[in-house]
Amino acid sequence: METAVQISKAELALEQFIILIKSISLVDIFDVLIVAFLVYKLITFISETRAGQLIKGVIAVIVLYLFADIFNFKMLETVLKLAVTYGSFALIVVFQPELRKVLEQMGRTTIDSFQVFTPSSESIEKQKNEIRIMINAITEAVAQMSIEHTGALIVIERTTKLGDIIGTGTVIDAIPSSELIQNIFFHNSPLHDGAMIMRNNKLYAGGCYLPLSQNYEISRSLGTRHRAGLGISEVSDSCVIIVSEETGHISVAENGKITTDLGESKLKTMLYRKLMPIEETEKNKSINIIKESFEKTKGKIKTKINFKKQNDDTK
Repeated sequence: METAVQISKAELALEQFIILIKSISLVDIFDVLIVAFLVYKLITFISETRAGQLIKGVIAVIVLYLFADIFNFKMLETVLKLAVTYGSFALIVVFQPELRKVLEQMGRTTIDSFQVFTPSSESIEKQKNEIRIMINAITEAVAQMSIEHTGALIVIERTTKLGDIIGTGTVIDAIPSSELIQNIFFHNSPLHDGAMIMRNNKLYAGGCYLPLSQNYEISRSLGTRHRAGLGISEVSDSCVIIVSEETGHISVAENGKITTDLGESKLKTMLYRKLMPIEETEKNKSINIIKESFEKTKGKIKTKINFKKQNDDTK
């Protein structure tokens, strides 16, 4: 009797499971995938910042609260309940830098990928020529300053606008050249002790103040100039070139990460790769390949259908 009851329960559970599986739609699958992706991104973000240790503390408080609730510890439960209630507001203040970083990263969108009107070949060539002039000027100047141990901090503005940073310096708005860059960072120059901002492939401003990095895991061998370069790369998509005054080493900071000990050729290659616009044909190469394979598959299916129809007609 008991065995029969167990079998019926197992069959009922199996039927319910099958009904549940059948009720899952494509929307539900996308819903789960989006939530999983967001959870993954949240875990990745927490693991890469000091928020990880704070989250562990919050989890410990919640577990202690559940423990007090189960064993009916009234006083401890009341204290922890107040801590959880008002602690949520405190967390917003504590995590303010991390929350700001997340929102800024979410705000960075590659709008150029969704342009309705693609630029003409002449405008692309003009832009490429301007970028070439800028890159050559930067690499030549940086190589010379590296030999002379002249400190430099050059920020190339990209999608994220740096109007508030530019406001702290002096607007120049000139066509970049190696000589002009070296003159600005010359130790007797009034603008040498700040950052240079490149905007629209022009030397736009000098003597600008940058926010310092909040990353406490940065090597102690890196000075204030490197911390400032990392700081602006953490809150924007800028590409930052740094020359150390002490060692003469050339570094590039981007997305909160720094690459050190670069030579002139490596720096030039890196800047070309990061800054040069991608041709429309290259950008859509993968899409065209998918379209071609789809058309081939479509043609094969049509051929098979026509062949089957002919056989049916013959019969």
